[in-house]
Amino acid sequence: MAVLTTLFFVWGFMTVMNDVLIPHLKAVFTLSWWQSMLVQFCFFGAYFMGSLAYYIYSSSKGDPIQRIGYKRALIAGLLLSAAGSALFVPATYVQAYGFYLVALFVLGLGFTLLQIAANPFVAIIGTAEGASSRLNLAQGFNSLGTTLAPLIGGALIFEHFKGDAAVRWPYAFFAGLLLLQAMWVWFTALPEPAHSTAGERQHALRHRQLRNGMGAIFCYVGAEVAIGSLIIGFLGLKGVAGLEHNVAKNYLSLYWGGAMCGRFLGAVALSGRFSGAKRIALMVGIGAAIFLLLGLINRVGGGLDLRHLWPLAVLIVANMAVFVLAGSQPGKVTGVFALVAAALVLFTIFSGGTTALWAILAVGLFNSILWSNIFTLAIDGLGDDTGQGSSLLVMMILGGALVPVAQGALIDALQAGGMGETAVHLSFVLPLLCYGYLAWFGFRGSKPHPST
Repeated sequence: MAVLTTLFFVWGFMTVMNDVLIPHLKAVFTLSWWQSMLVQFCFFGAYFMGSLAYYIYSSSKGDPIQRIGYKRALIAGLLLSAAGSALFVPATYVQAYGFYLVALFVLGLGFTLLQIAANPFVAIIGTAEGASSRLNLAQGFNSLGTTLAPLIGGALIFEHFKGDAAVRWPYAFFAGLLLLQAMWVWFTALPEPAHSTAGERQHALRHRQLRNGMGAIFCYVGAEVAIGSLIIGFLGLKGVAGLEHNVAKNYLSLYWGGAMCGRFLGAVALSGRFSGAKRIALMVGIGAAIFLLLGLINRVGGGLDLRHLWPLAVLIVANMAVFVLAGSQPGKVTGVFALVAAALVLFTIFSGGTTALWAILAVGLFNSILWSNIFTLAIDGLGDDTGQGSSLLVMMILGGALVPVAQGALIDALQAGGMGETAVHLSFVLPLLCYGYLAWFGFRGSKPHPST
């Protein structure tokens, strides 16, 4: 788990580095907004293309991970990611925007393979009952990476280095770090699950819970990314908070920080290793520690102080209370958390001011365990179809590209009809529908069909 959680941290960190790259490359190459968004298109497009290629290959020739093993798959993903990072170095000399996009695509392919191998590996290396707990722990470190990347990456690119060196040396360092991680995995004895059909064609889509889980991953990633993409603009509305972008970004960090908090809490709440009293004590300690950590991050970054963060403490306590009430069954917890997220989105749609501000930020806390629970529920019982099933789930990260675009188009259409700021509020009906599906998946859709 120590080895695996570092992988989750690194790909979370480097994914959010794209948010720092976009304004840098936009200024260097004098790009339009649409052109600058090709950074995300190429990176996340690699997830879809890589997962689709994996599925096609495994359907015709058998699952590659079943053949080479999870350990070698992790190493291959790290080496491919290192190659993508290293490509940024010649890109800074060639000074062609297309070269950067190629580097991002290769980097995304490496992370695709890591996701396909690492997520199910974390789930299956221990007891089935503790799968969601382990994956939430790993995802917690992923969220730590996404929380720290804007601070560290922004300092490297915007302050410590100038010109081409601003990208060249940070990404050369990342390439070296990924190579060191590949060596660490190579020299670490990792348990390899037994396989029984390594040479047979895979048919993961026959499993009902996987098919429903693909829709759930699409909806979860789509809703999470759409909300995160609109928070700064939403908080800038006069009817909400009227914040400038440089202030609103600090609240955005709380959205992602809330996801980190909920994932660490979920690692304890969904684990069978702790008794009732000990579990609650650990959750209180974790909640307090992460609240202070987020306060420290904001203070170091020149953002919000603790006086402005007290509503977050209340929301963390509420998140812990929902964990206790929901119990430890992943399906039930997923359904309950999706319903709470849907209720918060409803508050966002029909309210304004401080209520709308904290309602939309609180969604991050209840997004927290959804990825991990959806993933473990969807691959539960797949056996040797697990690798292919994982590739199909990773493919559905495509929701993060399509749902935000659809919500943006809805805002444009409603504003063209003269609805003004109300258009932004009403556009959150799309994430609301996503959480409705997630609630159904948790309570009903995650249950395997008797014939599968």
